[in-house]
Amino acid sequence: MRAQGNQTPILMLTALNGTVPCISELRMGADDYLSKPFDFEDLLARIEVLHRRRTRSGPYQRTSNAGINFDVKGLRVSVDGVDIELSVTEQELVVLLLANPGRALSRERILNAIWGTQADPLTNVIDVYVARLRRKITPYGAIIVTLRGAVYRFDLTKAPDS
Repeated sequence: MRAQGNQTPILMLTALNGTVPCISELRMGADDYLSKPFDFEDLLARIEVLHRRRTRSGPYQRTSNAGINFDVKGLRVSVDGVDIELSVTEQELVVLLLANPGRALSRERILNAIWGTQADPLTNVIDVYVARLRRKITPYGAIIVTLRGAVYRFDLTKAPDS
């Protein structure tokens, strides 16, 4: 595929454990691999990462909800029409949350989608970025709800004046 110029993302699902069997496939052009058995959330997160890398701008060109507008192409976030400066990681978190309104996202899914599959699952980096994001998008910070079990959800019913 790569020799013919096809740039379709390739995620290999393999029954082989370890990195050694997959190195040659990765060198030939595969983008990632996942060994069986695998968690379905891990598979979804890896697919999202490959899609984001392919589009270089996330799944949407423009998305908005509850007074928050994110222009992926222009890399601008605004709250009630006022531009907010966010880091690239904070922007990726906003896009992930806005793309999944009302849906509970596990820490593992967020971690894999934004920081990649090699990130330490015991890190508190998600909590740090969610806290930063809540502060920056005030008064809409309450729409990022923490659920029991360290799961986050974008809840539009928590928006001001809703």
